[in-house]
Amino acid sequence: MSIILLLSRALQMSTPLILGSTAEVYSEKTGVMNIAIEGIFLLGAWGGFVGAYKSGSIAFGFITALLGGALIGVLYGFITIKLKQHQIVTGVALNILLASLTVFMYRVIFGVQLTPLRIQPLERISIPILANIPFFGEILFNQNIMTYIVLLMVPIAYWILFRTRVGLIIRSTGANPEAVDAAGINVEKVRYTTIIITSSITAVAGSFYTLGFLGMFTSDIIGGRGWIAFAICFLGNWHPIGALLGALAFGLADGLSVFFQTSSLNLIPNEFIIALPYILTIIATVVRKKFNVPEYLGTPYIKEEV
Repeated sequence: MSIILLLSRALQMSTPLILGSTAEVYSEKTGVMNIAIEGIFLLGAWGGFVGAYKSGSIAFGFITALLGGALIGVLYGFITIKLKQHQIVTGVALNILLASLTVFMYRVIFGVQLTPLRIQPLERISIPILANIPFFGEILFNQNIMTYIVLLMVPIAYWILFRTRVGLIIRSTGANPEAVDAAGINVEKVRYTTIIITSSITAVAGSFYTLGFLGMFTSDIIGGRGWIAFAICFLGNWHPIGALLGALAFGLADGLSVFFQTSSLNLIPNEFIIALPYILTIIATVVRKKFNVPEYLGTPYIKEEV
């Protein structure tokens, strides 16, 4: 595998991590940790595959994944925002539920398959002229449509969060909800709306593994990558550009693991290569010295009665 092919694969593997971690940035900026992110990734992968397989349309698969994520966002928001229940406990419970529910529903719909059912995943689209640029052309301009869209979304996400009134409200809700409430803005509504939207986007990120990469669904298809997206939000200091850079680094680690697993080189144990992205997560967490944590992250907002 050439360095160009390796970097191209790394960018492809970073696509769902960029999308999922950016969605997590928005959620946590309002003060809500989406601990259910791993389960939502898996639900998106399952929903995307089922929707695409049954309809014959990958576009419908993305819609199915998005709606499934929105449903979990409604449930998670109701429990943690409306009922004021613990976000970590609720998120872990939903992760366990979705891990079992997706496998159960897959078997209900398709039965027990001896070999995994398959769909044709998104094809790479080579952008004329740009794809012919030496070195960078093959890496940046020979990807599938979802990668292009996600890369364009990063500057948009930055602009919304730091240059618009909506972004100011989102950031203020996690930093000083009392001030937001005093300004006549419903804190719970902001948090609830954000968690529904970001859960939808997170599910679309998870659907990339079935619709944009493998073309099939298995129970271990996500393999902890939802948690990696969650960690990238922290390591990127709750910033869309930080999330982009972190996701690219983890995408490279993922690409390297695929390279060594599929090559004839036996210099490094296969188990170590598989664990490489997760080892990088631990190392990056330990060496990071400063975190700009939203002040009210994980804290339910209880409005004081006058």
